[in-house]
Amino acid sequence: MEHTQEHEACLEQTRRYCVERPIYNQELLQGQLHRRERTPQTLRQKIAHSCRCSSKKAKSHLYSFLPILKWLPRYPVKEYLLGDIISGISTGVMQLPQGLAYALLAAVPPVFGLYSSFYPVFLYTFFGTSKHISIGTFAVISMMVGGVAVRQVPDEITSVGYNSTNVTDSFDYHERDTKRVQVAVTLAFLSGIIQLCLGLLRFGFVAIYLTEPLVRGFTTAAAVHVFTSQLKYLLGIKTNRYSGPLSVVYSIAAVLSKITTTNIAALIVGLTCIVLLLIGKEINLRFKKQLPVPIPMEIIVVIIGTGVSAGMNLSQSYGVDIVGSIPQGLRPPAVPEIQLIPAIFVDAIAIAIVGFSMAVSMAKIFALKHGYTIDGNQELIALGICNSVGSFFQSFSITCSMSRSLVQESTGGKTQIAGALSSVMVLLVIVAIGYLFEPLPQTVLAAIVMVNLKGMFKQFGDIAHFWRTSKVELAIWVVAFVASLFLGLDYGLLTAVAFAMITVIYRTQSPQYRILGQIPDTDIYCDVEDYEEVKEYPGIKIFQANTSLYFANSESYTGALKKKTGVDPCAILAARRKAQKRHAREIKAASQLRKKAVLKLTNDVEAGVKHEIANDELPVNGKFASADASVQDTSPDEHEHFVEPKTNIHSLILDFAPVNFVDSVGAKTLKTIIKEYKEVGVCVCIASCSGPVMSELTRLNFFDNTVTRESLFHSVHDAVLACQVRDGSASQTDFDL
Repeated sequence: MEHTQEHEACLEQTRRYCVERPIYNQELLQGQLHRRERTPQTLRQKIAHSCRCSSKKAKSHLYSFLPILKWLPRYPVKEYLLGDIISGISTGVMQLPQGLAYALLAAVPPVFGLYSSFYPVFLYTFFGTSKHISIGTFAVISMMVGGVAVRQVPDEITSVGYNSTNVTDSFDYHERDTKRVQVAVTLAFLSGIIQLCLGLLRFGFVAIYLTEPLVRGFTTAAAVHVFTSQLKYLLGIKTNRYSGPLSVVYSIAAVLSKITTTNIAALIVGLTCIVLLLIGKEINLRFKKQLPVPIPMEIIVVIIGTGVSAGMNLSQSYGVDIVGSIPQGLRPPAVPEIQLIPAIFVDAIAIAIVGFSMAVSMAKIFALKHGYTIDGNQELIALGICNSVGSFFQSFSITCSMSRSLVQESTGGKTQIAGALSSVMVLLVIVAIGYLFEPLPQTVLAAIVMVNLKGMFKQFGDIAHFWRTSKVELAIWVVAFVASLFLGLDYGLLTAVAFAMITVIYRTQSPQYRILGQIPDTDIYCDVEDYEEVKEYPGIKIFQANTSLYFANSESYTGALKKKTGVDPCAILAARRKAQKRHAREIKAASQLRKKAVLKLTNDVEAGVKHEIANDELPVNGKFASADASVQDTSPDEHEHFVEPKTNIHSLILDFAPVNFVDSVGAKTLKTIIKEYKEVGVCVCIASCSGPVMSELTRLNFFDNTVTRESLFHSVHDAVLACQVRDGSASQTDFDL
């Protein structure tokens, strides 16, 4: 076995390939190829083709819009049904307490969290393409919804003794909650319409602008917002809820100002629940393989908390805030408040994009793990339908929940049936047993929310990771976190996206520039500064920039080219003109000196003086040796020094392999480079230019009498050999590579 491996390794090292072909430039290569003829379609033909419908096309569009029609008839009941049932029950058990808890984040009564855990989840079964994600309430989206609701309907001044079951003050709070529900519902409707429109217009790519460092920094800041907002429920104190810039600071200050009014009973219940939840999560993590399904610690805590609250009458005896009224049954559909749309439009865009980004990122992870594909545009449509249709039934904005998705996948969920079963469990609670959870203390829900933030707080470890791997991504993470923390989630997200765009521009404006050399006896070219074996060809410089050439970096490209090659045509031409002017001045001075000397000769009548001048200052030809000698001796040296520095460079090759596009400014810059270097005797060639870039250069009228396709080569090695042939320095060995 070892002998076989050694033999294969030896073969791998000794395998060679030999190619004998002409030196190809683009002119020669295009002359030998026959381009396929393509008849361009007119706009009318394109519209007619897109509007043409056949039974096959209609069926394809129907299956794309309703994926359930494709996978449900092929559903293997014996293989998948048991896993989907177990997964659906496990996810539904988590869906119930999280729906109640995240409703507090959304600043609406808890029952609306149950509505948001039923309608959208059930609708996603029909329209979604991911088999494993759990749609429903999520902390970050709920926090964003709550921020908008509180901004539009601020808290009224409450009395210290207010209790959620106190009937005397219930009217004011009922009116406030009703208005906040209207804001949340309208926000869900508008964000759903935005997602639906983006999906129909095939704009699923918008999620790529929310990079992983940006999303992780944003969600970490959102976790801090969520944790801060839950402190008052955990401590059982009464404070107003804040939104907008510095809301975290105001919330912490409000909590600290009333820390002396802490409800000890609420604090004890909340801390006890936090400890139980952390223990349950640790057991589930450590014994994941041994446990058939995770321990549903959240629903256990809810049941225990409800029982203790009802048995000890915590609300009346100790003043602990409870969930309160949970009406039985489903509400009739109602139209959202359309007049609120102008005030919440920007927030709806942010919620739509963040919600889609989180859902599609989790969907891609599970799709890659289980070997199937998802359609980003259809996911947008599915989320849009879930949000917009659900808003008519009083549900607020939803997206994918990370914790529930992991439970749904790990407990054996195979298809969207698991999500549908979880929604059915929530429906049973709404129509049958919801009233049993009315004594549930709000501090229990706060404990559930806080413990579920544990995974997000672990993202602070990204700082060390990005510090080691990429400083630019670290900057994106920090900006997203700081901006979202202090400016609010909406403005923070916009700031983070803008900064991420700026980093892209920065990277294209500050690329790496390299001078390439040849690995001996190969056609492979690498950076001369990286490897000792790499050698440059005499008289040839190969320049590479790992970026495209366009208006933002054309000037830096030219500057780096002159610096790396050591040849600045403008400086050389300026020095040449300077030397020529000096040379002309010296000739003129010598001429004037000659005239003065001749005049002196004719006026001097003394023979001794005449003899001395003739012997010392005039050569045999009758010219002044000293004056002319200085001009003749020094001018050529200065001319050589100023006009021809580094005369060993005769060719410059621009490696365009990393170039993806060239705009009009880049094409003009390229033409200027070729012209300037030609004036100082350096021939410029372009190598490895891709087809799309060639088409762009042709469309920009780059080629003319001065710049032809003969200066463009298929590869760097072709360009090197052509330059050697032009200079007459190529050897037969070079052509055998």
